[in-house]
Amino acid sequence: MAEWLVLTLAMLAACAVVVVVTLVRHRTASDDEDPSETPDVIEYMTMWIGVVYAIVLGLAIAGVWEARSAAQDHVQTEAVALHEISERVRVYPPEVRDRIRDDVNAYVGHVVTTEWKTMADHGRVTERGTELLDRVRADVTDYEPRTDFEAQAYQPLLDQVTAADQARIARSESTGATMPGVVWFGLIAGAVVTIGMVFALQIRRTARELVLAGLFSALIAFLLFLIWDFDAPFSRGIAASTEPFLNLFPGVEG
Repeated sequence: MAEWLVLTLAMLAACAVVVVVTLVRHRTASDDEDPSETPDVIEYMTMWIGVVYAIVLGLAIAGVWEARSAAQDHVQTEAVALHEISERVRVYPPEVRDRIRDDVNAYVGHVVTTEWKTMADHGRVTERGTELLDRVRADVTDYEPRTDFEAQAYQPLLDQVTAADQARIARSESTGATMPGVVWFGLIAGAVVTIGMVFALQIRRTARELVLAGLFSALIAFLLFLIWDFDAPFSRGIAASTEPFLNLFPGVEG
């Protein structure tokens, strides 16, 4: 099922629950109940519960967005480091240069075609990707420079291999969900309490109040969906992309 379809259904379901509960409550209310006599303390508590929950939602959205941006930065760093390796080896002999470039291209091709799907489906990188990057490292470290010019390029190449390896490790650590289960419990419980306080205000069955209550619940459903969508940086709708690899290695098909 498409994620945006899930969002639409969740928002409609939230609206429907609020409307149904309001109508049922109105039918079962006693004849002498006066909705205008809601105690001031309930209105005060409802306001502050809404404010506190809004702050919590804002922090949660900021946290998952930052994690998603950091994951994309790891991809960018890894792609740039590999591109630098491919460019800097031009000072090496043709057979060495071509072997390193072929191995870099093989690694990038594996990442964008196979490993990316594994990260999205299983939340981990592949052993094959690790082997291919180790091959690139071996190509660079095992070569013994023969001239001063090659010697000057050797250490920067090692630095770029290290940068690519560190970025890959960081990418691997970013594949899973970033929000702990206890936080999700707090977000969902907070949503229930916040929407439930609407009924403490004894809203009536007027169209205006029903529409506002429905929109309020739909907004909370949308924000929770947004947090869930950002929570896994390499899967779901708004995910980190392979664009940095494809931009720097246009010959590789993603």
